[in-house]
Amino acid sequence: MIIGFDHIVIAVRDIADGVSAYAALLDRKAPQVVVRDDVATAVFGTGNLAVELMAPVGPNAVRLSAALDDGGEGLKSLVFATADIERMRTRCERVGLAPEAIVESESGRSFRVSTERTHGVRLFFMQRREPQMRESGGISGLDHIVIRTPNAERAAALYGARLGLDMRLDREVMGRRLMFFRCGDAILEIIHDDTLSDGRDKLWGISWRLKNADEEHERLAASGLEVSDVRSGMKPGTRVFTVRDRTCNVPTLMVEPSPKRD
Repeated sequence: MIIGFDHIVIAVRDIADGVSAYAALLDRKAPQVVVRDDVATAVFGTGNLAVELMAPVGPNAVRLSAALDDGGEGLKSLVFATADIERMRTRCERVGLAPEAIVESESGRSFRVSTERTHGVRLFFMQRREPQMRESGGISGLDHIVIRTPNAERAAALYGARLGLDMRLDREVMGRRLMFFRCGDAILEIIHDDTLSDGRDKLWGISWRLKNADEEHERLAASGLEVSDVRSGMKPGTRVFTVRDRTCNVPTLMVEPSPKRD
């Protein structure tokens, strides 16, 4: 019932700074900022995922302000796309995720599940009325989203058995267990991390898919961002580099996929 990722929410303290950072990072025009209920939002499109920046601008933004107080700026919510919101909610109810009521909006219908039942990760599900506007470019879209967990078996049960994502890989790399779940044309990556002392899972980082690592590396460096050297990725044939600043506290990797073979 999950057909892919719909969007992610990145909380920022200043919406203008956040928009400037992601316009440079994603090589997109700055979107319109909309203010509603003391929350300013701006949405960037990519080929397979939207990035929603949110900043509190008044006293009524209680939830968002609390999220910023809990760990600062960064990734705060993950929204899955579904083609049948009613069936998706029924599944979440049956597998014990305590879903809230479906909410209607201009964009579509959505609901959230209990953050306690998802071990600290804020998860939402959305069925859109119309397909999202997609934008292409040198950075074509999401490659994978990373969640860190102190309990790998618990995370595997949640995203595999309960939510039905297809596990494609489960292995140890440099002493850490990594699990990869297919979600649409991108990947949800789970990293076992026993340093998470509060016992909660953490929505952590993003890898963006790009067409040419050298060109994007040059563009970002020219824009004043600090970037690592281009290097070979873990997956054979891939080339990657890290963006070290102006990501709103989101660990960010750029990935040039391996060439497709006939």
